[in-house]
Amino acid sequence: MTTHAFRGRPHTASEGPSVSSAVIGMAAALAAVTMLFVAFTTAYLARRAEPGWGTVVMPPVLWLTTAILLASSGTLEWARRRIAAGDIRGLQRGLAATGWLGGAFLLGQIAAWRSLAAQGAYISTTPHSGFFYLLTGAHGLHLIGGLGALGIILWKAYTGRYGGASHAGSGYMVAGRESAGLGVFALYWHFMDLLWLYLFALLFWA
Repeated sequence: MTTHAFRGRPHTASEGPSVSSAVIGMAAALAAVTMLFVAFTTAYLARRAEPGWGTVVMPPVLWLTTAILLASSGTLEWARRRIAAGDIRGLQRGLAATGWLGGAFLLGQIAAWRSLAAQGAYISTTPHSGFFYLLTGAHGLHLIGGLGALGIILWKAYTGRYGGASHAGSGYMVAGRESAGLGVFALYWHFMDLLWLYLFALLFWA
């Protein structure tokens, strides 16, 4: 039976099924989110084909928020690689950077809404503006949920849940189950990135 150092408690292979369950649970959750946005897309395309659709000028800040969200996936992946290198401090910094970038993205989305309001485009002004608020708002709520999960992961990173002293007395040995949990979270976060790129294209180019 394989064990890993984890703050004095052995991590055993018997904990593996819970990791698999987490992956299956995340896959089910992402499937549900996908179906929700498929329904939104169907309604969007059907309404766009009808008269009175209207147009919305894309707020330039959306280019910046898109770049910020993509950068957050980069910092998250960098943080995960810090685990393999035994660099817990780097893991903490990478996770913190991901959180800050995620928050900056949401602030940028609020700025985009304010820009639309300055154009006189509110949720009830035209069908296009209504769908913009609906789709970006739904995505933002899911991202807020991701930030909540990231906050828990960051707390674990700062309280030593991702590593303990190695047998050699230097560096860290990372608990496999906790590391796998971070991987499951990464699936969600990267999915949110891809979903935003899809919505960005749908709203202004489709």
